[in-house]
Amino acid sequence: MYEVIGGTQSRAFRVMWMLEELEQPYKHTAAKPHSPEALAANPSGKIPALRDGDACMVDSTAILTYLADKHGKLTYPAGTVDRARQDGITHMVLDELDAVLWTAARHSFILPEDKRVPEVKDSLKWEFTRNIERLADNMEGPFLMGEQMTIADIIAAHCLNWAYSAKFEIDQPKLLAYAKVMRSRDAFKRAAAR
Repeated sequence: MYEVIGGTQSRAFRVMWMLEELEQPYKHTAAKPHSPEALAANPSGKIPALRDGDACMVDSTAILTYLADKHGKLTYPAGTVDRARQDGITHMVLDELDAVLWTAARHSFILPEDKRVPEVKDSLKWEFTRNIERLADNMEGPFLMGEQMTIADIIAAHCLNWAYSAKFEIDQPKLLAYAKVMRSRDAFKRAAAR
């Protein structure tokens, strides 16, 4: 059985949602960053981590990719043009949504107070708005790549939910509808209920 290490208010939720989509059983250890549980799984103390037998993996995107490849779902086969497109969209979401939100979080409550630059958040909100406009324009729908849901959708929907809770404006009706549909998925609801 898999074990997911990390709290549901972190990127560990992505891994839990993925496992729910795959209908795979797992144990959840709700650990905070740098806790003894997190440090036992990852020397940096970062979360999430995933244990699969004796193996322990870190980084939510690496974990999602591993699970998708292992179970042959929510991904296109490695070595195909569709997989390259999927990886490109995944990295774009990480670079243009996740990284912006993470930087805002770091300057809000993660970094020591004397290292925070709260003024950077206005620039990050502008950048986020520009980036989601581009994402909406390129969305093939109903999922990012068209008819098939992929790991890029899990990451993008998680980022949209994160943005909402961080008070980043989402003024793209297409993405608002998309996020609502993604939150209505049974697997999302099961992961959120844990």
